[in-house]
Amino acid sequence: MGTMPVNRLLISMSLPMVVAMVIQALYNIVDSLFVARLGEDALTAVSLAFPIQNAMIAIATGTGVGINALLSKSLGEKNFKEANRTANNGIFLGFLSYLLFLVFGLIGSRWFFAIQTDIGPIVDYGFDYLFIITVAGFGVFGQITFDRLLQATGRSFYTMLTQGTGAIINIILDPIFIFGLFGFPALGVKGAALATVIGQWIAMALSIIFNLRFNHDIRISLKGFRPNLFTIKGIYSVGVPSIIMASIGSVMNFGVNKILLALSSTAAAVFGVYYKLQSFIFMPVFGINNGLVPIIAYNFGARKKDRIKKSIICGFAYATAIMVLGFLIFQIFPARLLALFNASDTMIEIGVRALRVISISFIGAGFCIITSTVLQALFNSKLSMFVSIARQLVVLLPAAFILSEIGGLRLVWWSFPIAEIASVCLSAVFLRKVYNKEVRHLSPDWAETPIYPESRP
Repeated sequence: MGTMPVNRLLISMSLPMVVAMVIQALYNIVDSLFVARLGEDALTAVSLAFPIQNAMIAIATGTGVGINALLSKSLGEKNFKEANRTANNGIFLGFLSYLLFLVFGLIGSRWFFAIQTDIGPIVDYGFDYLFIITVAGFGVFGQITFDRLLQATGRSFYTMLTQGTGAIINIILDPIFIFGLFGFPALGVKGAALATVIGQWIAMALSIIFNLRFNHDIRISLKGFRPNLFTIKGIYSVGVPSIIMASIGSVMNFGVNKILLALSSTAAAVFGVYYKLQSFIFMPVFGINNGLVPIIAYNFGARKKDRIKKSIICGFAYATAIMVLGFLIFQIFPARLLALFNASDTMIEIGVRALRVISISFIGAGFCIITSTVLQALFNSKLSMFVSIARQLVVLLPAAFILSEIGGLRLVWWSFPIAEIASVCLSAVFLRKVYNKEVRHLSPDWAETPIYPESRP
């Protein structure tokens, strides 16, 4: 982390995550492809469940970012005691996060759909799907938590195996459970949910095994464990802003769905399909993101200014290239992409315009994602949170509502490029501020002392 050439290090750290996340995006799309064969109501129901699924992933990954950053910084400072404490407290926090969604799944699954629509089949499909995803969702929290321990210690290859295996199992089980192949009962949307959680369980089990057998930089032991509030505070100092940033996406998604449902249930299905498709573009960038956080955090702890700067530049270059490619795909092939989901003529008519307009925002999104990563790795996550709030709640949702009132579906999609322009401007301002404050004045000739005092025992 402190000696390998930066470009090669970023590729070696990120490539396994990119591959894993592309597979992850594939199984998200395959999930919807099979559900779409059940009808547009089933597809809409799964789309409306996305905010809760996203919230689960947001809390798991946000906490994971905090674990990753604090653990990498501790290793960079050679503070191995705090590194072990971070790992064990991170596992504890992942379990608490699951309990939150267990309670929601038991008492709030049907209510969540009933407040969005009064279309009976959508509510029934949605309840069946969301109940299983939440109540049996401990796998997603366990997998992400243990994967972050592997990433923070430079073992991203194993996370490719865990995520890839879970995704492939999900893809295989989807048609079997949904349509009742090989003697299994046809479970419909319940089958899609069951295939998802089984994939998560197996991925979690693999991640635990890889940590115990191959991750020798930390020692995982819950025997006699007691939560350490100082360490938990350190994790959440980075993690909470990340959780809020990602959860804001759920709020935005919920709000946009409400706006679209007032215009057309087909438009809500289009929006759900867009989110499945765009994951193919964004997931590789998030893979770079996950590889970049420990590199910057480690070299920040080790006071290596040049490596931090090179890491940021490489991150920007790769992320921008991926997003421009995604923009071109959405501009050239929108009808073909929608046809994958058994789209009706009406859905294609609405969706072609939606995909082309929304994808304009891709051009600036790579810069914003990497900037957010840099701010988190340099322990300025609150600024990332501010950008996310401004983009999705202050700009995007009000713009979507106003444009829907002015021009209906034809204009509502323009709220995404408008919001991205605001995000790029804020990200540029904050990146310059934090870089000048935290990195510019670092010198490799400084004494090799930790940036922050060693944690309390």
